[in-house]
Amino acid sequence: MSPDPDARRRLIEAAARLLADEGPSALSTRRLAAEVGTSTMAVYTHFGGLPELVRSVAREGFTRLADHLAAVPMTDDPLADLAALGEAYRANALDNPQLYAVMFGSASLGGYRLHDDALNEGRYTFEVLVTATQRTMDAGIFRPGDAEAVAAQLWSATHGFVMLEVSGYLAADREPDAVDEVLNPMLAGIVTAYFA
Repeated sequence: MSPDPDARRRLIEAAARLLADEGPSALSTRRLAAEVGTSTMAVYTHFGGLPELVRSVAREGFTRLADHLAAVPMTDDPLADLAALGEAYRANALDNPQLYAVMFGSASLGGYRLHDDALNEGRYTFEVLVTATQRTMDAGIFRPGDAEAVAAQLWSATHGFVMLEVSGYLAADREPDAVDEVLNPMLAGIVTAYFA
């Protein structure tokens, strides 16, 4: 009998929720099995143990981020495409806050560590932003330069805002104002510095 792929997904989501909400001490095979209605053996069947499950949580987070970014169509307007990628990044974090917390280390992992190979699997999502930034340079919208450095600035600014938003530091009743009054002007300031 083959392993249930839905149980795998549910275990990943339960582990992300426990790590983000309660920390690594809440993560046990017994607790996970109870959370998803399966046996403790399912953790070993799907992941070989808790350390690989934690790495799988991060990988799943980056897979979902990649899916959000891939859903952004490339148009004839590279600057609009760049903005749409930022919106997709934010949407992914809001859709998957616990996975996002594990991906970027705001959830304590305790003794569970993401190995370099698990982190490297997520770095390809940054390449999407680098490519989009290079398109704005190639189109003459941004002056020629280091697309990776500019993309890193855009990512850092967006990520900082999103981390504050997901963590609740930007009040929900101010969210539309926070986007209009904080995120958009901040990104506009960065972007205009690179206009050709």
